[in-house]
Amino acid sequence: MKTPPNISDFKQKALNWINRFEVCCFLDSNGYKDAYSAYDFIIAADVAHELKCNTKNAFNELKSFYALHQQWIFGFFSYDLKNETEDLQSSNPDGLNFPDLYFFVPKYLLAFRNGKAEVLLGDPSILNEIESWSTEHKKQLKPIQISRRLSRDQYIHKVEALRDHIRRGDIYEINFCQEFFAENAEIDPVHTFGQLNEVSPTPFAGYFKVYNQYILSATPERFLCKRGSKLISQPIKGTAKRSTDPKEDEAIKLQLRNDIKEQAENVMIVDLVRHDLTKSAVKGSVKVEELFGIYSFPQVHQMISTISCELNPEIPFIDAIKNAFPMGSMTGAPKVKAMKLIEEYEVTRRGIYSGSFGCISPDGDFDFNVVIRSILYHYEAQYLSFQVGGAITYQSNANAEYEECILKASAILKVLGGSLVH
Repeated sequence: MKTPPNISDFKQKALNWINRFEVCCFLDSNGYKDAYSAYDFIIAADVAHELKCNTKNAFNELKSFYALHQQWIFGFFSYDLKNETEDLQSSNPDGLNFPDLYFFVPKYLLAFRNGKAEVLLGDPSILNEIESWSTEHKKQLKPIQISRRLSRDQYIHKVEALRDHIRRGDIYEINFCQEFFAENAEIDPVHTFGQLNEVSPTPFAGYFKVYNQYILSATPERFLCKRGSKLISQPIKGTAKRSTDPKEDEAIKLQLRNDIKEQAENVMIVDLVRHDLTKSAVKGSVKVEELFGIYSFPQVHQMISTISCELNPEIPFIDAIKNAFPMGSMTGAPKVKAMKLIEEYEVTRRGIYSGSFGCISPDGDFDFNVVIRSILYHYEAQYLSFQVGGAITYQSNANAEYEECILKASAILKVLGGSLVH
């Protein structure tokens, strides 16, 4: 165990150090106190073993991979694994082409907790190597022109059409997203992630590099976590902008807490998550630990609920992940019909967006986030993408939903410093 002289400086050096490898992952809680996080941040680099597969038998392949190695593994689940859990398909265009599932056993693993760094895999001398590593980086090479897949009018038209589905009783709620993208985009991923994490520090932030593909994430949301025999899910539904005026900011927070529409959105997803957890739970153990909790982040206040259960010992924990995937906060209710309509009304394949990444420990504990508020980048194709969305209910106002999307995109737009093509 070693205490670095400057934690922020150490994180930056560590990120530069791991980025020289073809595969690496950095998970950062940014100092948010959380009852279930095992470490303040954790860093995995280089590949000892890897699993890369597309939808067909991905979850079973992951089970075999974990059973074979019984070691720390880091990886991600694409949203399109829905096609494996349900009778669904994905036919929208995809400019990023991430694998549907990717996991790796790292050669180097470093964890940080209570002010001390610990090398879990690899030679302890890597701490000295990291501390002497240069943090020089490229700057953004040229201005980025960011385009949108949907115009404001197209977005509003689609939201109204989805409200018609709700009116007819096809669904109660749906998470509808739109893509912002840039072609011929040249960025320095480490530098860009550093800026994003500075502008919008969040408890489940992360940097994931898989060869030429990058996830730069400032997500505030946990998908699913396992601690011992307990499963925990913390869906977010309900968003309000921050104010620089403390009095007004507190009033906005109070308004969000008491907003009937936001509470209705949140409770629908809580019910959906309860249902998903029931598939893996000891009978009668599913409970809502916190309903409508309000948590504040640099750009927004969020309404977050916490649902937990005891994992049925007869159910493999990877099946518990599969049983809850994709997360209810990014689909809608009823879940399968909502996902069918998402495929019909969205114009971009989601891929890794609204999927999840994180890690599984040797004792079978795990922690996975929700891939939102994230920049996705294909270095070779020079294609950059980020998506934003929100819950559409019967009470939704299409214009207000569009403005909420722009609010959620604000931190990324600020970091990229590019112009949004209208």
